[in-house]
Amino acid sequence: MKEILLISVTGEDKPGVTSAITSILAKYQANILDIGQAVIHDSLSLGLLVEVPPESESSPVFKDVLLRAHDMGMQVRFEPISEDRYAEWVTHQGKDRHIVTLLSRKVTAGQISEVTAVAAKHGLNIDNINRLSGRISLNEVDEYSKACVEFSARGTPADLGELRSDFMELSSRLDADVAFQEDNIFRRNRRLVCFDMDSTLIEAEVIDELAKAAGVGEQVVEITEAAMRGELDFNESFAKRMALLKGLDESVLAEIAEQLSITEGAAHLISTLRNLGYKTAILSGGFNYFGRYLQEKLGIDYVYANELDIVDGKVTGEVKGTVVNGERKAELLRELAAKENISLEQVIAVGDGANDLPMLSIAGLGIAFRAKPLVKASAKQSISNLGLDAILYLIGFRDRDV
Repeated sequence: MKEILLISVTGEDKPGVTSAITSILAKYQANILDIGQAVIHDSLSLGLLVEVPPESESSPVFKDVLLRAHDMGMQVRFEPISEDRYAEWVTHQGKDRHIVTLLSRKVTAGQISEVTAVAAKHGLNIDNINRLSGRISLNEVDEYSKACVEFSARGTPADLGELRSDFMELSSRLDADVAFQEDNIFRRNRRLVCFDMDSTLIEAEVIDELAKAAGVGEQVVEITEAAMRGELDFNESFAKRMALLKGLDESVLAEIAEQLSITEGAAHLISTLRNLGYKTAILSGGFNYFGRYLQEKLGIDYVYANELDIVDGKVTGEVKGTVVNGERKAELLRELAAKENISLEQVIAVGDGANDLPMLSIAGLGIAFRAKPLVKASAKQSISNLGLDAILYLIGFRDRDV
């Protein structure tokens, strides 16, 4: 009969603990069936699931491990595991795996309590928890602080739509974002990130800024907001707004470009993606002039937006070529994926408006960023409480990795 032991070692973290314990087990030719280790604030917790061969007895193993642990100032606990219980545990490895990511300025016990309660309610068993964000000083107050905890869970929710709805309700109520993803091969194998520009990479709608300079700000803002909420067809609303800009002096473009405020985390995200070998693109219903400005400023690979028609130094109120609307964004995303020789599953799309939904829906990871309610409800994921670089957490990177 096989003898299976769960050995739990705890105490102050120090070099050599794992080596010391496994060297004793090696002497008895034990097999390691599972192993896990975590360190929280210099406190070590090491767990080993061990099969002791029939020719070896467990009593000497107990004695030797206990003595060595005592010498190192560690505590150790042994738990016998039956073959039936082990066999049941093995069957769990076939269950679906998911990642739940909690994003906030500061993670609280209440947030974790509610997130894990929703997971349990829907039949998910959390088997691993990791902090992805860096260590936080108690003495420094930073309005742009980031905190992220990632939960690895097994199980198949009975109603995926209800689960996502419950997490969305938590996000609204707890001032936190909760992302739920399938844990598959694509999660850390994305290769292309496509961004909307206005109110995503920059904290403004450029057409509204142009309208203010033209003296028609209120009229254009009203049309813009209706379009972003999905109340107006994009092409129709775009044409109405463009007509109001007729006669605007070309010199205004440079002035507005210089004043554009880059969204929190955008520069850090794009430089990190570039260093990691990702390609980035702007797919915007805005204007190429400003897209190219951001391309040079941030180091973006591709820009596709609308080309303002300018005659004799004046905006004509029209654009050249095909209007980049929602359908065109999705088409461009497909073309770029083909050009980069990657699948759509390897693409991340980020946007805030209704005209971003087509590209968000076909990307492997579609993220509604500080978006309108309609867009948040329709997108696969949303980020509303942190900056753009929180996207790195959703693809599994820790602060220390980048």
